[in-house]
Amino acid sequence: MIETNLKRKTDSSSPPDSAVALYKKSRQEVDVISGSSAVVSKDNGPPRCSNLEAPIMLLSGHEGEIYSAKFHPEGNVLASAGFDRQIFLWNVYGECENYGLITGHTGAILDLHFSGDGSYIYTASTDKTVGIFDSTTGQRIKRLKGHTGFVNACHPARRGPPLIVSGSDDCTVKTWDQRKRGCAHSFNNTFQVTGATYNDTADQIITGGIDNDLKIWDIRKNTTVFTLSGHTDTITGLSLSPDGSYVLTNSMDNSLRIWDVRPFVAGDRCVKIFNGHKHNFEKNLLRCSWSPDGTMIAAGSADRFVYIWDTTSRRIVFKLPGHLGSVNEVDFHKLEPIVLSASSDKNIYLGELDL
Repeated sequence: MIETNLKRKTDSSSPPDSAVALYKKSRQEVDVISGSSAVVSKDNGPPRCSNLEAPIMLLSGHEGEIYSAKFHPEGNVLASAGFDRQIFLWNVYGECENYGLITGHTGAILDLHFSGDGSYIYTASTDKTVGIFDSTTGQRIKRLKGHTGFVNACHPARRGPPLIVSGSDDCTVKTWDQRKRGCAHSFNNTFQVTGATYNDTADQIITGGIDNDLKIWDIRKNTTVFTLSGHTDTITGLSLSPDGSYVLTNSMDNSLRIWDVRPFVAGDRCVKIFNGHKHNFEKNLLRCSWSPDGTMIAAGSADRFVYIWDTTSRRIVFKLPGHLGSVNEVDFHKLEPIVLSASSDKNIYLGELDL
């Protein structure tokens, strides 16, 4: 169940779970305002391009590293999770209150996604399970058991039946039907799996792992359709493009690649390579993301910056500072030019992109 997080205090102490609005005055001074009593002037600074309370919002409250965070499809809420084993629910607008906590895992949460309609939250955990939670009530709907190692990644199908795919340190990829008991399919990989998603039509699954390869699996035939080589180190995150034609991969070789995963492609399926971000000795699973229109991509980075590239020119268009630890997760808002970043510094930033 959701535990309501009562943040407002009658004394002068700072609330444990709070949002901080940062904005620049015309004289270029930066004000930091308590999230419990924020009043942000709308008259100063450049024109605004989103409905955020301020161009940059800092959300704090997690007690450990944050590994995953996602916007709700409707854009009014976001969910975050990490080492502290809890799912935090935040308002995106206003003072970005942390209005609820969802518990249920006994290990760190490594990946998190909303269902397509936002009704459910799917989580992958080091407790070797995949969790399904009601995003409104916080009730755990199911706890999917079957993996024998850490579950590094999970992802729901974009359309059709409520299917989920998961990838694990037990070197398997499993698919699940939310309506049924047990695992629907299991695929054996040679090495640990660190990223997994469905293709656009949910008849194939796409995985990456410590063998450096991107693999596409046919669910009905239970076979690998093709293996895409190019990365020289572990794939830490992958993301299907909005139109379903391409997959973006983030790798410990300090590169991102875009792969063409359409059925019939002549020539090399690796169509673009992006550089600039960093991985380091921490070897975190740094994720990546597409903008809703597919014109930009973003990636987490160990050097504490958020990197955003133009997919056509391959140039870095934003390099956003602020975090004090590795940036593990990035996600684009579906309706507005806003990007979120979640970090090992236990904080989340919401940033307005002046396009």
